[in-house]
Formats: sequence, structure tokens, C-alpha cells
Amino acid sequence: SFDNWGGISSLSGFDNFYGSDDFAHHSMHTTVVKQDSELVCHSEQVVVIQQRLAVLQEMAKKIITEQICEVETQTIVFQQYYASLGGFSHDLTRNSGNSVGYDNSIASHYGDFYNSDGSLSNYDFGFSGSDIGSNYYVPSSNWNQGTSPSSVGTAYQASQMASFY
Repeated sequence: SFDNWGGISSLSGFDNFYGSDDFAHHSMHTTVVKQDSELVCHSEQVVVIQQRLAVLQEMAKKIITEQICEVETQTIVFQQYYASLGGFSHDLTRNSGNSVGYDNSIASHYGDFYNSDGSLSNYDFGFSGSDIGSNYYVPSSNWNQGTSPSSVGTAYQASQMASFY
């Protein structure tokens, strides 16, 4: 449990998001998959994807550093975020048994990050971590059971080796 961990009041209610035994939303949870034939993956230049992910990365840093004052809470919240992304990595490699997709209802809050004056919003979006997955969209499958386990495994290992510093 991280509720009030170390006596830090800003961690009050921390466990209410995913639950006290589910730090990064890896425990079994109900996922409602919506396979949509209209929802198709479109390949873009890799630099375009890297740019967008860099923006999300810097937004995470901005939110954590501007909206959490205690360095311990910054650390715990960031590690929770980082660990939950690791869960998606296991989805991509099909090691988790989960479908690869995203919660469209949660993703729709992207435009709510800023107030009309350009400042970061600080209001409750009205969902908890247990809601993530209840509107899970899965683009058409691009997994080839014959070749993907090996090729994705090789890609994963190569990227893991490149990430060690």
C-alpha cells in the first residue's frame, strides 16, 4: 500500500486508483474488447510516431513536476506510470495474453490536459484506474502466428539491448 506512504499526505488515496494490490494495473481486470473493422492501423513515418511519443513523455514530466510538490510522491507516481507502460510492452509481445489496443474512453481525455488559458488543468477527469479497459479498442490484428513470435522476440531483445546505459 502506498496510501500515506512514509507519512506523506499527498499520497492519501493513492491506492484508490488501481487498488492496493495492483500498483501498475497488471492484476486481472475486466476488459471489454471492441473489435472494430473500421479501426485499422495506418503506418506513418517512424519519426512522426517518435515525435508524438516524445510529446507524451514530456507532458508526463510536466504534469509530475508542476502538479506534485513532494519528490517522493513524484518518484512513486512516475514509477507507477512507467510500470504500467511495461504492461503494454508485454501486450505488444503477446506475453501477457492481452489484446493489443487502448481504452478509447480514457484516451479521449487527451484534450482535457489544458485549461482555456493554457495552464495545466487540475480537475478530476472522473475515472479511476479500474475503469481502464472498459472501452478497449483493438485495431485489426497484424500478428502472424507463424512468424511474429520470433520476429517480435528478436525486435524486443534488440531494443532492450539498445536501452541499457
